[in-house]
Amino acid sequence: MIQIIPISAFEDNYLWLLVHGTYAAVVDPGDAQPVLDYLKQHHLTLCAILCTHHHGDHVGGNRELLRHYQVPVYGPAHENIPGRTHALVDGDIVRLPELALDLTVFDVPGHTAGHVAYYGAESLFCGDTLFACGCGRLFEGTPQTMYQSLSKIASLPDATQIYCAHEYTLDNIRFAKVVEPTNPDLLERERHDQESRANNQPTVPSRLDLEKRTNPFLRSQVPSVIQAAQEYAGHPFTEPWQVFATVRAWKDSLD
Repeated sequence: MIQIIPISAFEDNYLWLLVHGTYAAVVDPGDAQPVLDYLKQHHLTLCAILCTHHHGDHVGGNRELLRHYQVPVYGPAHENIPGRTHALVDGDIVRLPELALDLTVFDVPGHTAGHVAYYGAESLFCGDTLFACGCGRLFEGTPQTMYQSLSKIASLPDATQIYCAHEYTLDNIRFAKVVEPTNPDLLERERHDQESRANNQPTVPSRLDLEKRTNPFLRSQVPSVIQAAQEYAGHPFTEPWQVFATVRAWKDSLD
């Protein structure tokens, strides 16, 4: 059985540690020190590094970890990942025998041009593509590209646990309430997640079915979101990706 442990870094990053027995793999180690500290404290041996994209807060710890552990580094084929040994594309399988775990690779560009996600054990490690009640900014992709990536994620089983890389949830919920102020699932989520943060607990992972009920970026075909986006834009839309693009631009204007 895999344990998935959040390691906090910087102001709001989560570095995910996948643990089985005495071995661990780390997802998006932007900072090596908290990972090294946890491994030492819990007598664990690192067996792999998995990166979703090239931003420094996701790969900045790779080189330092490799000074301590000679392990494979997995990352997107079309991005510059420090120390990468395995260049990944859509459909690849990452086999981690020490963890008795296989992960399927999905191309999910939009936040960056080559962003990937890892899926296995009913869990998705999606970096900065999908957040709890939000999604990543479009630094290198188009709205159409990001919409397609999010649609790919939305097609996974509803019970999928979503492990994103940042604690942005309450801010994302505030924006989601601008779009859908009367969504009862969203209001209940706000209550629950406010309580979690008040107790210094993470709001992630979240379940995909909850995201589909509350996350405006996964709801571009829902009438209430379509109406809100059209009112904001001042004109109707013919394609769901246009709704997504408008909602993303709307949130950018408020950040």
